[in-house]
Amino acid sequence: MGEIVNLRRARKEQDKRRREAEAEANRLTFGRRKAERELSEATAELERSRLEAHRLERGPPSRRDVET
Repeated sequence: MGEIVNLRRARKEQDKRRREAEAEANRLTFGRRKAERELSEATAELERSRLEAHRLERGPPSRRDVET
């Protein structure tokens, strides 16, 4: 006779294999290496600091700026 198979367990194992394959595909598609992530963060911080360095501060309004 053949082997008795629990269909519920077989379905769960099949679903698990499918989810693992999908997760692996997502890791390849969306994952980044640590060096790439750090480079991206450093670039973003540099851009933020350059933008902040070029910010123009306004002092209190002068008489010419105030409409009468």
